Amino acid sequence: MAVTTRLAVYNHKGGVGKTTLTVNIGAALARAGKRVLLLDADPQCNLTAYFFDDEAVNSLLDKSEKPNGRTIWTALRPVVAGTGDINARAPLETVVKNLWVTPGDIRLSEFEQSLSDSWTDCFKRKLAGFRAVSAMSSLANKVVDALDIDFVLYDAGPNIGPLNRAILLDCDLFIVPVACDLFSVRALATLGQTLKNWIRDWETISALAPDDTYLLKGKPRLLGYVPQRYKTYGRVMAKDPQYYLGRIQKQIHSDLVDVLREVSPELVPPTGFDLRLGNVKDFGVLVQIAQREGVPLAQAMEGDPAQKAQAAKAFSEIADRILQYSKASGRSRTAA
Repeated sequence: MAVTTRLAVYNHKGGVGKTTLTVNIGAALARAGKRVLLLDADPQCNLTAYFFDDEAVNSLLDKSEKPNGRTIWTALRPVVAGTGDINARAPLETVVKNLWVTPGDIRLSEFEQSLSDSWTDCFKRKLAGFRAVSAMSSLANKVVDALDIDFVLYDAGPNIGPLNRAILLDCDLFIVPVACDLFSVRALATLGQTLKNWIRDWETISALAPDDTYLLKGKPRLLGYVPQRYKTYGRVMAKDPQYYLGRIQKQIHSDLVDVLREVSPELVPPTGFDLRLGNVKDFGVLVQIAQREGVPLAQAMEGDPAQKAQAAKAFSEIADRILQYSKASGRSRTAA
């Protein structure tokens, strides 16, 4: 049996470079020979807009309810409307070989509103509730089988709503992106408790589920964190971000690792595992260039060659860490 791994780069705090990190980690995994699906599960559609220009994105959104629709809403709408099963559509190819995107849709916000009631229905053992909560997971299953996908990377919005709850509970692993500032320090305190509550609630729901109900895995394992967008002087991190990174390192353990370990030791890496997966400094104008060109940082046509080489190295190191840990955390699938 082959193994696929589902991963979210998740922090309910905004402004931490989540989408850029997701794109570049996905590209690094693809360059390492893996087949990767990026699933844009943020109603803001930032990941879709990263790869495709405004005209293409608008066309995707305009056609999302038509027979030739390609967005995530096209796939989920029959479940939300109660008219049928997942309408899986082939994801879009990107400029990176072996990297695909399931486009996002602003109408995901409607799906999110319905998920609150669906969650309650799960506690009432209603099958419709389970089908809705697991709808994105079912969509991922279909694409994984069709394209022999090795990694599914969810791009989630910066909040702790019911949509992200369903995403995290479907993931095998999650990575926390952090900015080296006071707001990231404060956000960690609520992140751990939120995940703890989600996991424990799902344990209760799973025990109530009727026989043969498809269930989310419900055990997102922390892989680590990635400091991002910090200033450097030469090769040295600037003083202010270095100070906040020290606080983040402590709170990752107290507010996330220790809290998740209370639920299950399986949810955190073993003692001695370096939770700092890598470092992504502030690449300045290179980020804007890559976004304008719709490519990962290392593949930008313009920009400083030295910075592009540094970006390639930074994201490859993170991808290597994911590859080392993913085999023990993924789930079996039938090889295509």
